[in-house]
Amino acid sequence: MPGEQWEKAFELAIDQYGFVTVADMRKLGEDPTILRMWLKRGKVERAGYGIYRFRQVPPTPLDPYMLATLWPEAKGVISHHSALELHGLCDINPAVIHLTIPPQYRLRRRGGEFYEVHHEHLAADQVAWHEGIRIVTALESIRQGLASGVPTHLLEQAINTCKKTGLIQAKDLKRLKAQLADKR
Repeated sequence: MPGEQWEKAFELAIDQYGFVTVADMRKLGEDPTILRMWLKRGKVERAGYGIYRFRQVPPTPLDPYMLATLWPEAKGVISHHSALELHGLCDINPAVIHLTIPPQYRLRRRGGEFYEVHHEHLAADQVAWHEGIRIVTALESIRQGLASGVPTHLLEQAINTCKKTGLIQAKDLKRLKAQLADKR
């Protein structure tokens, strides 16, 4: 029968697509070295530097996005091209996951070859949640797309999607359309 440490860690992992970090264990008041013991026993698998995954939680297509946000010590937010994709705003298909981290945070860990990291301060109103994953808002994803060279036809598609779904207020849509027109 699993112990209290296992139950606490597993409960948290369920909310994080099966992932738990060394920092998570510390926040739970548990010794993070238990993760290595569980790894040796085959109860968890290593998912990244300081990140482990409970095998009992079924994988989903969103796992890579959750892993991306946890990789920089849980300071990451899905952004730019990847946010446009996750929000379902346009037919973009990024080759890597775009991730925004605070400007003062310096990455000192391996494993980021599948990510394009952007350093930017994000205000609370620029960040939302998508199925439990931190992501920039639809408005912010289009703004970032304008600044980072997303093709104009995809940005136009994203703006039209927001207009149809009401994700962005009319005044913001008007401003985005003007910025897109200036870009052309």
